[in-house]
Amino acid sequence: MISEYIKPLKIGNVQLKNNIIAAPIAGFSDFAYRKICRDFGAGLTVTELTSAKGLFYQSKGTTELLYSIEDSPKAIQIFGAEPTFIERACEDERLAPFDIIDINMGCPMKKIVNNNEGSALMKNPSLIEEIVKAAVRGAKGKPVTVKMRLGYNMGEPTVLECAQAAQDGGASMIAIHGRYREQMYAGEADHSYTALVKEKLSIPVIANGDITNLPSLEKVAKETNADGFMIGRGMLGNPWIFAQLTDNHGEVNIKDVIYEHISLLKQLYNDIRISNVMKGQLCYYAKNIRHGKQVRMATSSIKDLYSLYRVVDEFFDVNIIY
Repeated sequence: MISEYIKPLKIGNVQLKNNIIAAPIAGFSDFAYRKICRDFGAGLTVTELTSAKGLFYQSKGTTELLYSIEDSPKAIQIFGAEPTFIERACEDERLAPFDIIDINMGCPMKKIVNNNEGSALMKNPSLIEEIVKAAVRGAKGKPVTVKMRLGYNMGEPTVLECAQAAQDGGASMIAIHGRYREQMYAGEADHSYTALVKEKLSIPVIANGDITNLPSLEKVAKETNADGFMIGRGMLGNPWIFAQLTDNHGEVNIKDVIYEHISLLKQLYNDIRISNVMKGQLCYYAKNIRHGKQVRMATSSIKDLYSLYRVVDEFFDVNIIY
Protein backbone atom coordinates (compact mmCIF):
# COMPACT_ATOMS: atom_id res chain seq x y z
CA MET A 1 0.00 0.00 0.00
CA ILE A 2 1.33 3.42 -0.95
CA SER A 3 2.25 5.70 1.96
CA GLU A 4 -0.21 8.42 2.94
CA TYR A 5 2.63 10.91 2.43
CA ILE A 6 3.07 10.12 -1.27
CA LYS A 7 0.56 12.11 -3.25
CA PRO A 8 0.22 14.29 -6.35
CA LEU A 9 1.75 17.77 -6.15
CA LYS A 10 1.07 20.94 -8.08
CA ILE A 11 3.86 23.50 -8.51
CA GLY A 12 2.44 26.69 -9.95
CA ASN A 13 0.61 25.53 -13.08
CA VAL A 14 2.54 22.24 -13.35
CA GLN A 15 0.96 19.04 -12.05
CA LEU A 16 3.23 16.23 -10.83
CA LYS A 17 2.02 12.64 -10.60
CA ASN A 18 3.72 12.37 -7.22
CA ASN A 19 5.69 14.51 -4.78
CA ILE A 20 9.02 12.66 -5.01
CA ILE A 21 11.68 14.74 -6.76
CA ALA A 22 15.04 13.57 -8.11
CA ALA A 23 17.52 16.15 -6.84
CA PRO A 24 20.01 18.02 -9.02
CA ILE A 25 23.48 16.61 -8.27
CA ALA A 26 26.49 17.95 -10.15
CA GLY A 27 28.31 15.19 -12.00
CA PHE A 28 25.55 12.63 -11.50
CA SER A 29 22.17 14.05 -12.60
CA ASP A 30 23.08 13.65 -16.25
CA PHE A 31 20.34 13.39 -18.84
CA ALA A 32 20.61 9.60 -18.94
CA TYR A 33 20.32 9.10 -15.20
CA ARG A 34 17.39 11.50 -15.03
CA LYS A 35 15.62 9.41 -17.68
CA ILE A 36 16.23 6.25 -15.65
CA CYS A 37 14.95 7.89 -12.45
CA ARG A 38 11.82 9.06 -14.26
CA ASP A 39 11.22 5.57 -15.62
CA PHE A 40 11.38 4.21 -12.08
CA GLY A 41 8.76 6.71 -10.93
CA ALA A 42 10.26 10.08 -9.97
CA GLY A 43 7.57 12.75 -10.08
CA LEU A 44 10.02 15.44 -11.20
CA THR A 45 13.62 15.47 -12.39
CA VAL A 46 16.03 18.42 -12.17
CA THR A 47 19.16 19.03 -14.22
CA GLU A 48 22.62 19.64 -12.83
CA LEU A 49 23.14 23.29 -11.92
CA THR A 50 23.62 25.43 -15.00
CA SER A 51 25.27 28.85 -15.04
CA ALA A 52 23.02 31.78 -15.93
CA LYS A 53 26.03 33.50 -17.49
CA GLY A 54 26.89 30.31 -19.33
CA LEU A 55 23.40 30.31 -20.81
CA PHE A 56 23.73 33.95 -21.81
CA TYR A 57 27.11 33.42 -23.46
CA GLN A 58 26.04 30.03 -24.89
CA SER A 59 29.04 28.12 -23.60
CA LYS A 60 29.53 24.59 -24.93
CA GLY A 61 29.35 22.96 -21.50
CA THR A 62 26.06 24.69 -20.79
CA THR A 63 24.58 23.41 -24.04
CA GLU A 64 25.35 19.84 -22.95
CA LEU A 65 23.64 20.41 -19.59
CA LEU A 66 20.46 21.46 -21.43
CA TYR A 67 20.17 18.12 -23.21
CA SER A 68 17.18 16.16 -21.93
CA ILE A 69 15.30 13.03 -22.94
CA GLU A 70 13.10 12.38 -19.93
CA ASP A 71 9.37 12.98 -20.07
CA SER A 72 7.75 16.11 -18.68
CA PRO A 73 7.39 17.54 -16.18
CA LYS A 74 11.05 18.35 -15.77
CA ALA A 75 13.02 21.25 -14.34
CA ILE A 76 16.26 23.00 -15.14
CA GLN A 77 18.33 24.38 -12.30
CA ILE A 78 20.28 27.58 -12.90
CA PHE A 79 22.61 29.54 -10.66
CA GLY A 80 23.87 33.09 -10.52
CA ALA A 81 23.97 36.19 -8.34
CA GLU A 82 23.05 38.90 -10.82
CA PRO A 83 19.33 39.44 -11.47
CA THR A 84 19.95 40.68 -15.01
CA PHE A 85 21.70 37.48 -16.07
CA ILE A 86 19.11 35.36 -14.27
CA GLU A 87 16.30 37.08 -16.18
CA ARG A 88 18.04 36.71 -19.52
CA ALA A 89 18.82 33.07 -18.82
CA CYS A 90 15.16 32.38 -18.09
CA GLU A 91 14.23 34.01 -21.40
CA ASP A 92 16.52 31.65 -23.33
CA GLU A 93 14.50 29.72 -25.91
CA ARG A 94 16.62 26.62 -25.22
CA LEU A 95 14.80 26.29 -21.87
CA ALA A 96 11.53 25.66 -23.72
CA PRO A 97 11.54 21.86 -23.08
CA PHE A 98 11.62 22.43 -19.32
CA ASP A 99 8.42 23.01 -17.39
CA ILE A 100 9.98 24.54 -14.26
CA ILE A 101 13.01 26.77 -13.63
CA ASP A 102 14.78 26.16 -10.33
CA ILE A 103 17.31 28.56 -8.85
CA ASN A 104 20.23 27.12 -6.88
CA MET A 105 20.76 28.86 -3.56
CA GLY A 106 22.23 25.88 -1.76
CA CYS A 107 25.41 24.75 -3.54
CA PRO A 108 28.24 24.76 -0.97
CA MET A 109 31.17 24.37 -3.38
CA LYS A 110 33.97 26.91 -2.98
CA LYS A 111 34.13 27.91 -6.64
CA ILE A 112 30.41 28.76 -6.51
CA VAL A 113 30.19 30.58 -3.17
CA ASN A 114 33.35 32.59 -3.90
CA ASN A 115 31.32 34.27 -6.65
CA ASN A 116 28.53 34.98 -4.13
CA GLU A 117 26.39 32.34 -5.84
CA GLY A 118 24.76 29.18 -4.51
CA SER A 119 24.45 29.09 -0.72
CA ALA A 120 26.29 32.44 -0.43
CA LEU A 121 23.01 34.06 -1.48
CA MET A 122 21.58 33.05 1.88
CA LYS A 123 23.56 35.91 3.43
CA ASN A 124 21.43 38.38 1.47
CA PRO A 125 17.63 37.82 1.56
CA SER A 126 16.91 41.07 -0.27
CA LEU A 127 19.02 39.91 -3.22
CA ILE A 128 17.17 36.59 -3.17
CA GLU A 129 13.89 38.43 -3.67
CA GLU A 130 15.37 40.43 -6.55
CA ILE A 131 16.74 37.31 -8.22
CA VAL A 132 13.45 35.45 -7.97
CA LYS A 133 11.53 38.45 -9.32
CA ALA A 134 13.93 38.61 -12.26
CA ALA A 135 13.52 34.88 -12.91
CA VAL A 136 9.75 35.15 -12.81
CA ARG A 137 9.86 37.98 -15.35
CA GLY A 138 12.10 35.97 -17.64
CA ALA A 139 10.20 32.71 -17.19
CA LYS A 140 7.00 34.26 -18.56
CA GLY A 141 4.52 31.99 -16.82
CA LYS A 142 6.68 28.98 -16.02
CA PRO A 143 6.93 28.28 -12.28
CA VAL A 144 10.16 29.40 -10.63
CA THR A 145 11.34 27.37 -7.65
CA VAL A 146 14.27 27.69 -5.25
CA LYS A 147 16.52 25.18 -3.53
CA MET A 148 18.34 26.41 -0.42
CA ARG A 149 19.97 25.31 2.84
CA LEU A 150 19.49 26.29 6.47
CA GLY A 151 22.00 29.10 6.14
CA TYR A 152 25.57 29.91 5.24
CA ASN A 153 27.36 29.90 8.60
CA MET A 154 26.94 26.98 10.98
CA GLY A 155 24.41 27.79 13.69
CA GLU A 156 23.20 30.95 11.96
CA PRO A 157 19.93 29.95 10.27
CA THR A 158 18.68 32.43 7.70
CA VAL A 159 16.33 30.02 5.96
CA LEU A 160 13.14 31.59 7.33
CA GLU A 161 14.04 35.04 5.99
CA CYS A 162 15.37 33.64 2.73
CA ALA A 163 12.37 31.41 2.09
CA GLN A 164 10.02 34.32 2.78
CA ALA A 165 12.04 36.51 0.40
CA ALA A 166 11.80 33.86 -2.31
CA GLN A 167 8.04 33.59 -1.87
CA ASP A 168 7.72 37.39 -1.91
CA GLY A 169 9.67 37.38 -5.16
CA GLY A 170 7.15 35.02 -6.73
CA ALA A 171 8.63 31.55 -6.18
CA SER A 172 6.17 28.68 -6.62
CA MET A 173 8.03 26.20 -4.38
CA ILE A 174 10.92 26.05 -1.93
CA ALA A 175 13.12 22.98 -1.36
CA ILE A 176 15.20 22.96 1.82
CA HIS A 177 18.31 20.87 2.38
CA GLY A 178 18.57 20.52 6.15
CA ARG A 179 22.26 21.45 6.45
CA TYR A 180 24.34 24.63 6.60
CA ARG A 181 26.85 25.49 3.91
CA GLU A 182 29.74 24.74 6.27
CA GLN A 183 28.50 21.19 6.75
CA MET A 184 28.68 20.44 3.04
CA TYR A 185 27.08 16.94 3.10
CA ALA A 186 28.35 15.80 6.50
CA GLY A 187 26.39 15.25 9.70
CA GLU A 188 22.71 14.58 10.11
CA ALA A 189 20.17 16.76 8.32
CA ASP A 190 18.16 19.04 10.60
CA HIS A 191 14.56 19.23 9.39
CA SER A 192 13.21 21.37 12.23
CA TYR A 193 13.59 24.57 10.20
CA THR A 194 11.80 23.00 7.25
CA ALA A 195 8.83 22.56 9.58
CA LEU A 196 9.00 26.24 10.54
CA VAL A 197 9.19 27.32 6.90
CA LYS A 198 6.20 25.12 6.11
CA GLU A 199 4.20 26.87 8.83
CA LYS A 200 5.16 30.28 7.50
CA LEU A 201 4.79 29.97 3.73
CA SER A 202 1.75 29.43 1.53
CA ILE A 203 3.62 27.77 -1.36
CA PRO A 204 4.73 24.09 -1.36
CA VAL A 205 7.76 23.28 0.79
CA ILE A 206 9.97 20.29 -0.08
CA ALA A 207 12.18 18.48 2.44
CA ASN A 208 15.64 17.32 1.34
CA GLY A 209 18.37 15.51 3.23
CA ASP A 210 18.95 11.95 4.49
CA ILE A 211 15.85 10.49 2.80
CA THR A 212 17.04 7.07 1.69
CA ASN A 213 13.98 4.80 2.04
CA LEU A 214 10.32 4.86 3.01
CA PRO A 215 10.87 4.83 6.81
CA SER A 216 13.21 7.84 6.62
CA LEU A 217 10.76 9.64 4.31
CA GLU A 218 7.87 9.05 6.69
CA LYS A 219 9.99 10.24 9.62
CA VAL A 220 10.81 13.47 7.80
CA ALA A 221 7.17 13.85 6.74
CA LYS A 222 6.00 13.66 10.34
CA GLU A 223 8.69 16.12 11.48
CA THR A 224 8.05 18.70 8.78
CA ASN A 225 4.55 18.31 7.30
CA ALA A 226 6.37 18.94 4.00
CA ASP A 227 4.45 18.91 0.74
CA GLY A 228 7.03 16.76 -0.99
CA PHE A 229 10.43 15.14 -0.73
CA MET A 230 13.65 15.50 -2.69
CA ILE A 231 15.95 12.50 -2.97
CA GLY A 232 19.63 13.34 -3.44
CA ARG A 233 22.46 10.98 -2.53
CA GLY A 234 19.88 8.32 -1.67
CA MET A 235 19.13 7.89 -5.37
CA LEU A 236 22.73 7.51 -6.54
CA GLY A 237 23.28 3.98 -7.78
CA ASN A 238 19.74 3.35 -6.60
CA PRO A 239 17.27 4.79 -9.14
CA TRP A 240 14.67 2.18 -8.17
CA ILE A 241 14.22 4.05 -4.88
CA PHE A 242 11.47 5.97 -6.69
CA ALA A 243 9.63 2.73 -7.41
CA GLN A 244 10.05 1.64 -3.79
CA LEU A 245 8.70 4.93 -2.45
CA THR A 246 5.69 4.86 -4.76
CA ASP A 247 4.88 1.22 -3.90
CA ASN A 248 5.74 -0.05 -7.36
CA HIS A 249 7.85 -3.04 -6.36
CA GLY A 250 9.66 -5.43 -8.67
CA GLU A 251 13.00 -6.95 -9.58
CA VAL A 252 15.79 -5.58 -11.72
CA ASN A 253 19.22 -6.69 -12.88
CA ILE A 254 21.80 -4.03 -12.04
CA LYS A 255 23.87 -4.82 -15.13
CA ASP A 256 20.83 -4.17 -17.33
CA VAL A 257 20.31 -0.75 -15.74
CA ILE A 258 23.97 0.18 -16.21
CA TYR A 259 23.88 -0.99 -19.83
CA GLU A 260 20.85 1.23 -20.38
CA HIS A 261 22.66 4.14 -18.72
CA ILE A 262 25.61 3.69 -21.08
CA SER A 263 23.35 3.32 -24.11
CA LEU A 264 21.55 6.56 -23.32
CA LEU A 265 24.82 8.44 -22.83
CA LYS A 266 25.82 7.46 -26.37
CA GLN A 267 23.21 9.92 -27.65
CA LEU A 268 25.48 12.82 -26.67
CA TYR A 269 28.92 11.71 -25.46
CA ASN A 270 31.86 10.00 -27.12
CA ASP A 271 33.29 6.75 -25.75
CA ILE A 272 35.99 8.38 -23.62
CA ARG A 273 33.51 10.78 -22.04
CA ILE A 274 31.10 7.93 -21.29
CA SER A 275 33.87 5.92 -19.65
CA ASN A 276 34.83 8.84 -17.42
CA VAL A 277 31.23 9.63 -16.47
CA MET A 278 30.48 6.03 -15.61
CA LYS A 279 33.48 5.58 -13.31
CA GLY A 280 31.78 7.63 -10.62
CA GLN A 281 28.37 6.16 -11.33
CA LEU A 282 29.70 2.59 -10.96
CA CYS A 283 31.03 3.34 -7.48
CA TYR A 284 27.47 4.19 -6.43
CA TYR A 285 25.88 1.26 -8.25
CA ALA A 286 28.39 -0.89 -6.32
CA LYS A 287 26.63 -0.05 -3.05
CA ASN A 288 24.16 -2.78 -3.97
CA ILE A 289 26.68 -5.61 -4.30
CA ARG A 290 29.19 -7.42 -2.09
CA HIS A 291 32.23 -6.44 -4.11
CA GLY A 292 32.02 -2.67 -3.72
CA LYS A 293 35.68 -2.23 -2.78
CA GLN A 294 36.83 -4.33 -5.72
CA VAL A 295 34.68 -2.26 -8.08
CA ARG A 296 36.19 0.97 -6.81
CA MET A 297 39.66 -0.44 -7.45
CA ALA A 298 38.65 -1.76 -10.87
CA THR A 299 37.36 1.63 -12.05
CA SER A 300 40.97 2.86 -12.17
CA SER A 301 41.53 0.48 -15.11
CA ILE A 302 38.62 1.87 -17.13
CA LYS A 303 40.03 3.69 -20.15
CA ASP A 304 37.43 2.98 -22.84
CA LEU A 305 34.08 1.29 -23.42
CA TYR A 306 35.65 -2.14 -23.68
CA SER A 307 37.19 -1.91 -20.21
CA LEU A 308 34.00 -0.34 -18.88
CA TYR A 309 31.86 -3.22 -20.12
CA ARG A 310 34.39 -5.69 -18.73
CA VAL A 311 34.01 -4.28 -15.21
CA VAL A 312 30.22 -4.18 -15.51
CA ASP A 313 30.05 -7.78 -16.74
CA GLU A 314 32.37 -9.02 -14.01
CA PHE A 315 30.64 -7.45 -11.01
CA PHE A 316 27.13 -6.26 -11.73
CA ASP A 317 25.16 -9.25 -13.00
CA VAL A 318 23.10 -9.10 -9.79
CA ASN A 319 19.32 -9.01 -9.35
CA ILE A 320 17.79 -6.55 -6.90
CA ILE A 321 14.30 -6.90 -5.48
CA TYR A 322 12.88 -3.49 -4.73
